[in-house]
Amino acid sequence: MTQLDLSPLAGALGATVRGLDLGAELSSETIAAIRAAFVEHHVLVFRDQELSPEQQMSFGRRFGELDTHPFVEGNAEYPEVIDVVTEPDDVFNFGGGWHTDVTFLEEPDLGSILYAVDVPQGGGDTLFSNQHAAYDALSETMKEMLDGLVGIHSAGPQYADGGSSTFHKSMKTKEADLASAFVAHPVVRTHPESGEKALYVNGAFTVSIAGLHGDESAHLLRFLIRQATKEIFTCRVQWEPGTLVMWDNRSVQHYALYDYAGQRRHMRRVTVKGDRPT
Repeated sequence: MTQLDLSPLAGALGATVRGLDLGAELSSETIAAIRAAFVEHHVLVFRDQELSPEQQMSFGRRFGELDTHPFVEGNAEYPEVIDVVTEPDDVFNFGGGWHTDVTFLEEPDLGSILYAVDVPQGGGDTLFSNQHAAYDALSETMKEMLDGLVGIHSAGPQYADGGSSTFHKSMKTKEADLASAFVAHPVVRTHPESGEKALYVNGAFTVSIAGLHGDESAHLLRFLIRQATKEIFTCRVQWEPGTLVMWDNRSVQHYALYDYAGQRRHMRRVTVKGDRPT
C-alpha cells in the first residue's frame, strides 16, 4: 500500500496528510491508503489545496456515493454540495455545538469532507472528539449497562420550524415538517471497518434512550454527552483557505466554534453515504 506522509494532530485523534494534490487523479493505492488512515485516525487534514466544487465532489466519490442533506438547501448547481456560510452580521453559526452529522437518518453519513473557501482572520476552528476513546474510558460495569440500549434521534430540535438551525441568514432549510420524525440507533455502535466500539449519542439529535423513564433517560444522556466530549478525547483544527478536512462520522463528534463575530466564513461540504449503525 502507498505510504502517506502523516503527522499526528493530537494524542487522541487526527492526522495531517502532506504531499497530496486532491484535485489530481489519485491512484487506487493512494485512495486505499487515505481510507486506512481515515479509519485509524478518524480526522484527516490536507493543507494548501485548490479545489473546485467538481474536484471536491470527485474526491468524495472515491469513498462512496455522495449524499444530499434532507433539510438544508444544497448549492444551486451542485445539490450534493452545501455552502456553509456565516455572514458578519449572523448571530449564530451552522454546526455550533457538539454533534455527529445526520444521526437522525436511518443510514447516517459515513463521513464529511469540508473545504475552506474563506476564513476569518482569527477563530472559526473546529473541535473533534474521539468516540472510541470516550467509550473505552468507561468502566466495565457501565459498558455492560449500555450494551443493547437504543438511542432515539430526531432532526426536530435543529430543523423543525423554530429549530436552532433555521436562524442562519445564509443557510436555507427545507422540508421542516418532516424533521420531527424519529429513528433508533444503538447507544454504542460498532465501526464496520475497524470493529471498534464507540459512543453514538450526541446533544444535537439524540432526544432520549428507549425503555427508560424520562428522568432516567435525561440523566444518562447528560452523563454520556459529557463523557463524549471530554478534552482528553479531542483535537482542534485551525483553518486556512485551501484546507480540506475529512472526518469519520462513525467515530467522532465535532463542534464548529463561533468566536469570529463580525467576520465572514465560507466552507464547502460534501458527505459520503453510510450504512445503518449496529
